[in-house]
Amino acid sequence: QVQLVESGGGWVQAGGSLRLSCAASGSIVSINNMGWYRQAPGKQREVVAYISNDGTTHYVDSVKGRFTISRDGVKNTVYLEMNSLKPEDTAVYYCNADLELMYRYLEVWGQGTLVTVSS
Repeated sequence: QVQLVESGGGWVQAGGSLRLSCAASGSIVSINNMGWYRQAPGKQREVVAYISNDGTTHYVDSVKGRFTISRDGVKNTVYLEMNSLKPEDTAVYYCNADLELMYRYLEVWGQGTLVTVSS
C-alpha cells in the first residue's frame, strides 16, 4: 500500500511563513512529478506548484516569488516553503505524486492539510 502523508499546515498571520512536507511511502520504484494543490472554500482545486524528477519546477502565477517547492529523492519527500503568506492563500493543501510501482503507475493524493492565513 502506498500513501502520501502531509504535515506542516496551521495558522499564521499575513506576511508569515509555513513549510509543508509530504512523504511518500510504500513499495515505490520511482516517483515522477510531485506537487501541491490547494482548494479554498467554495473554489475548485488548483495546482500551486509541481516539481519533476529532474528538478524542473512550475508555479501558479499567484505564488511565484513567494513559494518554493523542493524534493528529497532519498526520503521520497516534497516540500513547499511558503513565505509572505496572504489571506487568499488560505486553503486545504494537497500533496500529489505520480508513482511508478512494480507493475503499474499510480497517481496518489495526500489527505490534505489546512493552511489558514489571517489578516
